[in-house]
Amino acid sequence: MDERMNDVLIVGAGPVGAVCALALQQQGVTARLLEAQPADARADTRTLALSYGSRLILDRLGVWDKLEDVTPITRIHISQRGALGVARLTADEVGVPALGYVLPYATLTAVLKQALADAGIAVEYGVAVGRIDADAAHATLHTAEGRALASPLAVVADGGRGDDAPDPKFSRDYDQMAVVCEVQTELPHANQAYERFTPEGPAALLPKGDRYALVWTASNADAQRIAALPDAEFLAALYSHFGGRQGRFVAASPRKTFPLKLSYTGSEAGARVVRIGNAAQTMHPVAGQGFNIGLRDAWELAALCGDVPPGEIGGATMLSAYARGRRADVMGGVGFTDFLVRVFSNDIAPLRHARGLGLLALEVFPPLKSFVARRMIFGARG
Repeated sequence: MDERMNDVLIVGAGPVGAVCALALQQQGVTARLLEAQPADARADTRTLALSYGSRLILDRLGVWDKLEDVTPITRIHISQRGALGVARLTADEVGVPALGYVLPYATLTAVLKQALADAGIAVEYGVAVGRIDADAAHATLHTAEGRALASPLAVVADGGRGDDAPDPKFSRDYDQMAVVCEVQTELPHANQAYERFTPEGPAALLPKGDRYALVWTASNADAQRIAALPDAEFLAALYSHFGGRQGRFVAASPRKTFPLKLSYTGSEAGARVVRIGNAAQTMHPVAGQGFNIGLRDAWELAALCGDVPPGEIGGATMLSAYARGRRADVMGGVGFTDFLVRVFSNDIAPLRHARGLGLLALEVFPPLKSFVARRMIFGARG
């Protein structure tokens, strides 16, 4: 049966899909969400780093003040191992209360789930979308159980998990994995984050509660070995790799690994269909751009839906305008993270010296520092 409706249908009820639905409601546009996972799915254990720009989005949706376990980042220390060059970014220099915020992924998803319920936005859990057909008039979403749902606009926010996901326009396998866990250091973090570039890949320490969230990038083979080390050996290896700016590493939670790839599919999969967040682009976690770009995707799409007449929502003109409007921000983030990974993940002497000069320039030229910081916080429109 073909169920026809005027609601915008959003595939994926994770943070990006939920933010899109809440923002659409603020614009007077009704949305429904379809989520493949059951309502009682096990909570994701990942850690999120939100930019101050993302905080502003969540604040406008009435969500920010309901979040707990949020740790602000007021300073970022950027360096490269075994070479000169250090840059320090501070919230005061940029004129914001914090450069970013660290919180559990599960905390944000729980608050957004409640916000959807409070707003009366329909969410169907356990509904997998197997295929999306589209023509000039509407998109039709075919669910695994045989339903056909029609909408003037289908928003794919499922992180690219769907079986119907198109091939990326370009991709890059970095042959790297992220080893993630929480670590305790001898010295308190004082709300300072670290980005430490090494020839094997970047290592980041993000203040989280009274600990640090660690993202240690290494080659696929090394990452598996590092993650499997006993705690004492892991902590010693981390100290050797990162250095002693926070004293010794004294405790670590169980480690997990994630493969790191670049994949750019683009916002448009066809007429009446738009892809946002990780369904449109997935990037390396260096500089913490991916998730924040996804939230901006959701916010900008909703704003555009509110700006056009109801009959034009999902039309070719609107989707082309959305793609044009997002191109600078998305491609800037993709290019910036890819540049950092490829230029910093090596030990080639000329590049090592050039990196040092670049970090030095970032440290001593306030306009450059402000430009970089605002791009990281607000994207291309910062």
